[in-house]
Amino acid sequence: MPPSHGRWHIRRAGVGDAEAVTDIFNRDEVYPCTMQLPWTGVERWRTFLERGETGRHVFLCACDPQQPERALGLIWLHPVSDSPRVAHVRTLGLSVHPDIAGQGAGSQLLKAAIELADDWLNVTRLSLGVYSHNQRAIELYERHGFVREGLSRGVSFGHGRYLDSLEMARLHPRLAQALASQDEPDETRINHLSQQGNTQC
Repeated sequence: MPPSHGRWHIRRAGVGDAEAVTDIFNRDEVYPCTMQLPWTGVERWRTFLERGETGRHVFLCACDPQQPERALGLIWLHPVSDSPRVAHVRTLGLSVHPDIAGQGAGSQLLKAAIELADDWLNVTRLSLGVYSHNQRAIELYERHGFVREGLSRGVSFGHGRYLDSLEMARLHPRLAQALASQDEPDETRINHLSQQGNTQC
């Protein structure tokens, strides 16, 4: 993927970035804002990044143009399931090195991921979870079209307390239009499904 216009060089991230990514996520300013534990080893991130070789998981990183080999920020798009019924959905995660926080890397990564989802992956729904106290991140996502959909209470534990996650999503205009134009639910069809005794619905 060509670099996005902006201060930072955006490129695909791979296994070779495992050490730099480990450094990002082991920072005291970063891991509390994620689902990661402190002192996570490089092998965990190497395994994580290996999934990007399959094509279903996509990792992008932000680098200083003068040092394009060193990842300073990471964003990833993951499928939510193997089911073809949700092939249009990806979940998103984003973190940047604290040394460049507030310098536009997160925004540029987010923009690049959205462009990739919209224009190349045919992804029409991007979802994410962000801790409800992380106002800075929430405002970033809202600037890029994500809206609040709900609150998951006590979904994580950190610093000795339970934390809530704000669930957010961005819909491609194509999906938003389709949802707006749908008729009211077909009660006959819904009743038919419930009468089948399908406990998974």
